[in-house]
Parts: sequence; C-alpha cells; structure tokens
Amino acid sequence: MRAALADAAARFAFSLTARLDAELLMAHALGIERDRLLLDNARAVPPGFAALVARRAAHEPVAYITGMRGFWTIDLAVGPGALVPRPDSETLLIAAAAHVGAGAPATILDLGTGPGTLLLAALDEWPGALGLGIDRSAVALGYARANAARLGMAGRARFVQGDWAAALAARFDLILANPPYIGTDEPLPDEVRAHEPASALFAGTDGLDDYRILARQLPRLLAAGGCAAIEIGHTQASAVAALFAAQALESSLHRDLGGRDRCLLVRAVAGT
Repeated sequence: MRAALADAAARFAFSLTARLDAELLMAHALGIERDRLLLDNARAVPPGFAALVARRAAHEPVAYITGMRGFWTIDLAVGPGALVPRPDSETLLIAAAAHVGAGAPATILDLGTGPGTLLLAALDEWPGALGLGIDRSAVALGYARANAARLGMAGRARFVQGDWAAALAARFDLILANPPYIGTDEPLPDEVRAHEPASALFAGTDGLDDYRILARQLPRLLAAGGCAAIEIGHTQASAVAALFAAQALESSLHRDLGGRDRCLLVRAVAGT
C-alpha cells in the first residue's frame, strides 16, 4: 500500500495536495476513514484503487470521485453539477460568528447554496436557526436536500430554485453567499474548468456581474441589525465594497487562513 500511495501521488503532481488525494482515494476504496488508513497503511491494495487513481489522473475532482467533501463541521455529498465546497469559504462562517458573538441568528439565507454548503454548516453552528437556500440549479438543489435529510436538518432547511433573491420578500438575520466571481477569460485548473459547473464559477469578463445583482438586493433582505457574509475573489475587495457602498451598505474585510482577501461582512449603514 505504501508503494501504491507513493505511485499515485506521483501521478497527481498537478495537484497541490497530491499525497492527500491519494490517501483519500485509498481510504474510499477500502471503505474506511482516512485517519484509520494513516494508523494502518500496511493493508493490501484494494482492486478498485487503480480505477480511482485513473480518474484523478484525468483531473477529476477528488470530491466527485468519493462523492463526499468535508466542510466546517459537516460532511456533504457532492457530484457533477454541484460546486465542490472549499476550505476558503469557511472564512464566511468565521466572520459571521465573530460578528454575532454570543448571540445567534434566528433566520439564515444562503444565496447560491449549491449542495447546501454554507446554509447547512451555519445551521450546524447555530442549532436554533432556520434557513433558506436558493440556487438556479435543480441538480445542486437535489444534493442540498439530500444533505439536509442525511444531516437531520430537513425540518430546519428549505431549498428553493430561483434567480438569487428576485422573488424573495422576507428579511434575514444572516445572509451567506458564495457567488460566481471568476472572469470568463481567467485561467483555471483543468479539474475546475472541465468538471465543475460553469454557472457557479464565471461572472462576466470582470467577475463582478453577480455582485452587481447582490448589491441591489441585499438592502431589502437584511433584518434590523443583520449582516451578510459574502465571498470574494482575492483581488476584488475594493471593487465589490464599492458596489455595496453605492447601496448604503458598509463592509469589513476578512482574510482566509492563507492571508488572502476572502470575505466582506456587510451591514446597512447606520441611519439608513
């Protein structure tokens, strides 16, 4: 097994997490958790491992191969048609938790929920909250509903197909959004561009198209004292903050664990 893991990692040289990828696939082939694999990696190589390695060598995302991805405190089922949850997006939950402090939001909205990533993580963080997730993709919403049911949150999370908040009239204590923010001509790794849904990645030539929509919608969606945690590309903080400011929204910047600009915490300007 040690040799098989080393060989697989060498084939995954395109990945920044080549060894981790190999270990996750080996654990999946064995039907065990990765921590068990690390404690005992002297097993025989399972027959299905080679096929999994071939798929990853073709740049298919590991999460699509295993069908699961860990995020925050939960595990989410994912697959083709749903954006793969990324650790950088946890910055939104860190920023929101710091803002509410010892309090807790009662109502949460996740715009562009995908497989329910941010909403279900937030509902796990605040067990007394109720949430609504909106997405254009019926495929992604299928994953979201299945994830909510598997996590025991079906009674607290509702998912609706829609175009951002166009048909929504309610207000929320916490709004979460990881909108598309990649420019259409920007380079991306093959595992992203060739496999993940373009509708969840690209937002016009400058990557700001969906922020322009969200900036107009947020003021009528925020409850009194509420906030929105919005993910941004690491070069977009000033441009997106300006869009929000034009709608009487103030924002503070939060960085991810790599030190990159990642989240704007948005609130209504006092007195507006």
